[in-house]
Amino acid sequence: MGQFFAVFATDHPDSLALRQRLRPSHQAHLRGTDAHRVVVRLGGPTLDDAGLAMNGTLLVIEAGSLSEVESFIQDDPYVQAGLFSSIQIRPWHWSLGNPELRG
Repeated sequence: MGQFFAVFATDHPDSLALRQRLRPSHQAHLRGTDAHRVVVRLGGPTLDDAGLAMNGTLLVIEAGSLSEVESFIQDDPYVQAGLFSSIQIRPWHWSLGNPELRG
């Protein structure tokens, strides 16, 4: 694998109920990466300005290629249900805080 990707996804407005309903299947997808050649290294919901309501997703994924990450993201229950208004996937160099670089 070896390459990292940051995934930034933003929910459609007023979609918290959909997010909460799908959250268990979304979390299972992130943990059950056997069908895809990826590893989710970090992840969690982004929050509104008050820090209370979930309004998006941030993931750091390790994979062999951008296409592997795209395929993995397309199979996410959140994506399949249309939760996100936008998704950005960017190659990312994990330097600060990377446990593999500590020595």
